Amino acid sequence: MKIKFLGASQNVTGSRFLLENENCRVLIDCGLFQERAFRFRNWEDFPVPPSSINAVILTHAHLDHCGYLPKLVREGFRGNIFCTPPSMEIAKIVLLDSAKLQEEDAAFKKKRHEKEGRRGHYPEVPLYTIEDARNVFPHFATFPYGREFEITPEIKATFHDAGHILGSAMIEIKVKGKEKEKTIIFSGDIGRWDKPVLCNPTTFREADYVVMESTYGNRLHEEQEVSREKLQEVIVETKKRGGNVVVPTFAIERTQELLYYLSELLREDKIPHLLVFLDSPMAIDVTAVFRKHAGYLNPETKVFLDSKESPFNFSLLKLTRSTEESKAINHIKGTSIIMAGSGMCTGGRVKHHLRNNITRPESTVLFVGYQAKGTLGREILEKKEKVRIHGEIYPVLARIEKINGFSAHADKDELLKWAASFKNTPGKIFVVHGEEEASQDFAQLLKEKLKSATVVPEYLEEVPL
Repeated sequence: MKIKFLGASQNVTGSRFLLENENCRVLIDCGLFQERAFRFRNWEDFPVPPSSINAVILTHAHLDHCGYLPKLVREGFRGNIFCTPPSMEIAKIVLLDSAKLQEEDAAFKKKRHEKEGRRGHYPEVPLYTIEDARNVFPHFATFPYGREFEITPEIKATFHDAGHILGSAMIEIKVKGKEKEKTIIFSGDIGRWDKPVLCNPTTFREADYVVMESTYGNRLHEEQEVSREKLQEVIVETKKRGGNVVVPTFAIERTQELLYYLSELLREDKIPHLLVFLDSPMAIDVTAVFRKHAGYLNPETKVFLDSKESPFNFSLLKLTRSTEESKAINHIKGTSIIMAGSGMCTGGRVKHHLRNNITRPESTVLFVGYQAKGTLGREILEKKEKVRIHGEIYPVLARIEKINGFSAHADKDELLKWAASFKNTPGKIFVVHGEEEASQDFAQLLKEKLKSATVVPEYLEEVPL
């Protein structure tokens, strides 16, 4: 048995890990590279023939974990894609949205390049189409948390709650060897403890090998109450200045958690009663999945959802599906709260709202999630004087704020808490899904605190187990 690291190695996107023996190849996650420096990998041939892969197992439905599936299927993959029931529903939404953006961006790029008489770095065709995305759907096979399923007679897997987004899972894989059985844990993205909406992450007592994320492996988050107070302060101060609060949001979990806090602050009269626009068809659809799969939420939120004061449906919340409704937001006078995707500002409707607000000193751009290197969101967060949006240069004059406590990723201490839950230290821990410095720092912390053997793998590195 060996593992090959096809992505999320010393970076935070393109999560893909290939587990294989002489009889079988299993791909854990199949994500897109979203960081500008690594996007070319999306266009390259997959490192192994997709037709040679027996199965894909998804930890969850974020684009950097499932967004490459349409290309994989188009190029020959014919096996099952195993995931939890909510992950399947969310993945369908995410993949269709991604395909739509791929088609729109390719058309926009072609038109712009024809006008400017130049060619870009990538082909002026979509990475994949809406039809390609739909062709993924028949391959899904779902299992709930805690129920073991078979990949081959030698390889069995079980999903466990990761507490990261709705339906997110840690994957426990048991492999029968010639002498004894080995257990491998893929953490996926590890969630946080005592958060609204979702349950706590699962912990484990034993494993031979662990592949774990390290997004915030060298950073700590703000306390949740501090984040709630900062959200309140940003909204109040922006209202005084007469601008808008633009929040680039991830459609899954972050949006729903923000709605939870906004409805709470409104009920308590802690913020002005402003219109809140959820300008993301994908986020609207995902929120409906939250209602449908209430059994995957924590008990407090389930009770809240059943009440007349559901955090996902308050009177000032306006859901904008159509392009016309989205454009109309920019004609509203006074202050409003605009939540729009994508979370790292790499595409979607948020770019249009940034164009209309980033040059306004009275407006605020509020980040509530991780911004990877090379993304527009990271450039704005680092307060560059000027940024490029839709091919045009804009001075950054709006107030730029960041709230860390709403992150769906465990921070350094929470990651260590999860790793320390093993009764017996795993034989080897592979530290992935983090920028190089974060992964190296966290690997060193594991060595010092747990005396564990740690590896920070490189892209395409292959390790025998």
